[in-house]
Amino acid sequence: MKSATLQIRTVEGVVFAQLLAGPVTRCLAWCVDLLCILAVFIVLGKLSSVLVVFSQNFATAFVTLGFFVLSIGYGIACEWGWRGQTVGKKLFHLRVVDAEGLRLQFNQVVTRNLLRFVDSLPLFYFVGGLACWFSPKCQRLGDLAANTIVIRNPRVTEPDLDQLLAGKFNSLRQFPHLAARLRQNVPPAEAAVALQALLRRDEFDPVDRVELFAELAAHFRAKVSFPPEATDGIADEQYLRNVVDIVYRARDGSRAQAVAV
Repeated sequence: MKSATLQIRTVEGVVFAQLLAGPVTRCLAWCVDLLCILAVFIVLGKLSSVLVVFSQNFATAFVTLGFFVLSIGYGIACEWGWRGQTVGKKLFHLRVVDAEGLRLQFNQVVTRNLLRFVDSLPLFYFVGGLACWFSPKCQRLGDLAANTIVIRNPRVTEPDLDQLLAGKFNSLRQFPHLAARLRQNVPPAEAAVALQALLRRDEFDPVDRVELFAELAAHFRAKVSFPPEATDGIADEQYLRNVVDIVYRARDGSRAQAVAV
């Protein structure tokens, strides 16, 4: 049985694990999308009944062309506008991403959707389902051509900061004015990167983990200069913990609101 995860190594050498979506879940998501397409197609059918008054051939051509554009355009519009998701994928927490972990490009979205007709042959996505079943990355033909994969995107629960930061003395809190300045200088996106690095630290290779935390610590050290007595002898990972504690938690230990992400 093939693995349900895909290991992706970034150019910085950091390894991330992506949960691959299986054929069954993808099929269920496609059924939801098909219902959405059929609902719009029914509306097109109502419009074509008006065109019949003018020309039967024009009405038939309108419905045929409309179904073709709708079938392709629905996936392209949704996946590009919603960053790799359609209505069905949102419902089942799936997302289309680049197979190498890069940013999903518009031409990839177009390519995988144009090849849906090939994947759907001869009926009910038989070719695409077969390719997905035997592919190591659960890719249908459209995914192979576009170099994309479909991953499970489960709902992320709020991390337990008390458990993550428990039992760690934060020397930076001895300088409240500098801590307040640090909180102001760290934007939500950077705070989220630091938090995710701590939450996923056990997923990294040991060498990559050391290099990653060294780079992150250097980045945040440049935000605010704390006195040597607050930073000397502190490992890079612990320094990052202190930064996350400052940014995400108020002085009384409650979750800070300024960096809600």
